[in-house]
Amino acid sequence: MSDSQTSPYRGRLAPSPTGLLHLGHARTFWTAARRAAEHHGQLILRNEDLDGQRCRSEFVDAMLEDLRWLGIAWVEGPDCGGPFAPYAQSKRRPQYLAAWESLRDRGFIYPCTCSRKDVAQAAGAPNEGDDEPVYPGTCRPPSLLRSFAPLGRAQIPAPRKPSHPAGVNWRFRVSDDEQICFTDSHLGPQRIMAGDDFGDFIVWRRDDVPAYQLAVVVDDAAMRITEVVRGADLLKSTARQILLFRALGLAIPNYYHCDLVRDEAGVRLAKRHDGLSIRKLRELGWTREQVRGSAEVGPK
Repeated sequence: MSDSQTSPYRGRLAPSPTGLLHLGHARTFWTAARRAAEHHGQLILRNEDLDGQRCRSEFVDAMLEDLRWLGIAWVEGPDCGGPFAPYAQSKRRPQYLAAWESLRDRGFIYPCTCSRKDVAQAAGAPNEGDDEPVYPGTCRPPSLLRSFAPLGRAQIPAPRKPSHPAGVNWRFRVSDDEQICFTDSHLGPQRIMAGDDFGDFIVWRRDDVPAYQLAVVVDDAAMRITEVVRGADLLKSTARQILLFRALGLAIPNYYHCDLVRDEAGVRLAKRHDGLSIRKLRELGWTREQVRGSAEVGPK
């Protein structure tokens, strides 16, 4: 039995303030709140504002207001504090850097000079249900996983200050043909193949920003999250994050992947669907019960 199964339940809401929350977010966050209540646990809010170019303060205010309007309450967060503050990713760089150093020193990651365009052209289109093509291994060291560590700190450039971009991505090297297996609390047993379903993935970006995969793992562990509720489009991200949890020696939480909310054309909702944003529906006179009900069944 894992630590997450024996520890008091701690769930989390992790919105990114890059746009208005929509019905898909309403489904995920209401599900997270409901599961926390069912387990007599706690709900934590984390502001995932790593993307400095897209995140905006007005979206932070809007997401807090919309979540409260939906009837969701949390006991820790950027607005109310808590024992694991700060609850905004933009203020947690030291924690991410420490994790990066640990991965580097033990040879789990390597520098990569490939751009997104290079990878896309070499690997083709992203796999279905994922936004990242399988990395073709252009910069991957030819030797075994941990053989990179003996190069030593002096020969490996550390991430630099934001005013001096590092100019190199750092990738986590996956073991080809390794099966990442876990039982999802909603979708059941999952099996995702490293090297096939996803490849070596970025943990630190060339613009000196920690990547989503690393930041989420560090924060979920630090905030003692026992279950992650997220959309089914993030199943492959979950597999990547399980590998990072293992590499860093951290307890792996349980997972609950929600079915996706799609528009009339069958396309999953994104923040560009302004007409289905919680804010727009509120302006049209929808009640919170209507929004929550529509999030359960999807838009008509």
